[in-house]
Amino acid sequence: MGMETSDRISQAQYYAAFGDKREKALEHALDIRKFEIELYWKRATYFWAFIGATFAGYGAAQAFSVAARTDLSVLVSCLGVVFSFGWFCVNKGSKHWQENWENHVDMLEDGVAGPLYKIILERPEAAGLRQHAVGFITGPSALSVSKINQIISLFVTVLWLFLLYGALPHFSGRAPINWEYVGIIGAAFAACCGFLTLGRTHQGSYRHLAFKRQTEIDPGK
Repeated sequence: MGMETSDRISQAQYYAAFGDKREKALEHALDIRKFEIELYWKRATYFWAFIGATFAGYGAAQAFSVAARTDLSVLVSCLGVVFSFGWFCVNKGSKHWQENWENHVDMLEDGVAGPLYKIILERPEAAGLRQHAVGFITGPSALSVSKINQIISLFVTVLWLFLLYGALPHFSGRAPINWEYVGIIGAAFAACCGFLTLGRTHQGSYRHLAFKRQTEIDPGK
């Protein structure tokens, strides 16, 4: 998980690290959490735009001749797989950092504002079949918007995989291997693997290099 060079701390060390700055830390945690949620929806809009354009491209490719349709469908399907799986991974990364700041709020709020964020107020249990039906249709539910988004992005990824499978020509033992298709699909697969490996957040320690420019005013003649 990349935690080899990170130091794990206890709850007492956590509170000691903030000292008398807990109130300020809580304010920052709430602000950054709000910022992460804003970024979450901006990223969702960004990926929906790409995926929507890719679906449109896949539909447009069906109007071409058989050979061109197959080539374009394979290419667009691979783009759809990469964009959709990338969206799925970005959703998981956004959820990770959103929970990080929510956990900070949970830890810091008691001594500043009380357990406001941890106490949940809900409607009372519905009584009777009619109230249950009305509650199911119009009432609230403890559903995670971010988790639903992750499920949708994973569903779209699987859908693109089916479209890619349908776009590929039927396998025949006498047909030569189309190395262009192999290369495109391999690149898409490598990109998706890269999201899960090279795309992970570094959790270890950092060492920085610092440089200072020398600046002075020319006294002139």
